[in-house]
Amino acid sequence: MLAPTESWPRPASAWWMVALLFLAGICSVIDRAILNMVVDPVARDLGIGDGSISLLQGLAFGLFYAFMGLPMGLAADRVSRRNLLVGGIALWSMATVGSGLAAGFGQLFTARLLVGLGEAALGPCAISLIADLFPADRRGRPISIFMMGQALAQGLGMAFTGLVLGKAAQGAFAAWPLLGGLAPWRVAFVLSGSIGLLVVLGMLFTREPARRGSQGHVERPSIGESAQWFWANKALLAPLYLGFAICFIAAYGAAAWQPTMLMRGFGVSPQFVGQWLGPLSMLFSAIGPLLGGWLVDRAMQAGKPMRRFTLLSFMPLMALPSTLAVVAGDARLAAFVVASGNAIYAICGTLMLATLQSIVPPRMRGTSIALTLVMNTLLGAACGPLLVAGATSHLLGDPAKVGWAIALVAGPALIMGAGLYALARRSAFKAEI
Repeated sequence: MLAPTESWPRPASAWWMVALLFLAGICSVIDRAILNMVVDPVARDLGIGDGSISLLQGLAFGLFYAFMGLPMGLAADRVSRRNLLVGGIALWSMATVGSGLAAGFGQLFTARLLVGLGEAALGPCAISLIADLFPADRRGRPISIFMMGQALAQGLGMAFTGLVLGKAAQGAFAAWPLLGGLAPWRVAFVLSGSIGLLVVLGMLFTREPARRGSQGHVERPSIGESAQWFWANKALLAPLYLGFAICFIAAYGAAAWQPTMLMRGFGVSPQFVGQWLGPLSMLFSAIGPLLGGWLVDRAMQAGKPMRRFTLLSFMPLMALPSTLAVVAGDARLAAFVVASGNAIYAICGTLMLATLQSIVPPRMRGTSIALTLVMNTLLGAACGPLLVAGATSHLLGDPAKVGWAIALVAGPALIMGAGLYALARRSAFKAEI
């Protein structure tokens, strides 16, 4: 007997949810990226140095974000995803507002922890919701739109922060409640968090879609079974995961300090960074996922799956020029070179995730992606900014040389990442994957 035809949500309702997820993704990245634009005023007002700033950029956000990824994924499979997402967005938005009101390092560190905790709910809930909003043959576009929002948000965050800082310095918010007596950098945090709360209101007018069952019973592997499979394939998976994480030491470390590099090294204003680096970052962030997806599709359509490993082996080296923006003779050229790295890192991410989806058993795909979240956050988000700050303070001893510190950290990391990907490629050839 044929199963009854499944009833899917109305297209208008489904796309309204996608639009809100798109906005939530943008808000999440902006809320975590504002700090990169206001390093010097925050340090000055709170009386802290580059080392403390790097902890706020990396460890404070990444600690909960990394370790709560798996629990949030489990929760998304068991409770209302809409309600979990409403709670997550509300938490990170209020914590962003709290970041703007923090009186010292401890309060700001706590606020950044809570931002990471709230944002850990977004990815698992968003992808699961989209899977239940659209049939399998129509999910590609909504997922790509959700991912595109996060890719574009880095540039949008720079543009937004630069605009707010400029307007605040001109007294545009002097008569606003709560904002009137705040420093410009504090205004940026409070406004950004408030926008996230508007997304929460929109989410309250959505409904949790019915969960779609599989055609048959799919047994979930035990933790021991998963661990056994990953251990049996460690020769391939270890360099693959480690290469990805080390590449993102370069990505996160550079992204955290490149706006400051432009301001300190080239003497430009935050408004300049917002007007130039923001749009350029958006452009390259849009190109990267599209090009990465095209490369993956071409490799598979040509019947050459190993080409993905070949691309991974040299793609990190293509990001090396973006780490040397400090030697550019002009601030606009430097902004262009910095932004170009966004496309390369996006291509690496697309290739990596597509490769994992192909080589990992379907029942373990969630675990495989969660491992990238944990490793990239702990090594990339937590260590990258800290290593750049340490090189600036302890090796170079001059805050104005932060651009050279980016080169010292990101350059070797990219070379090492490419080498690890080459090891993974050799293991894949042996395993005939």
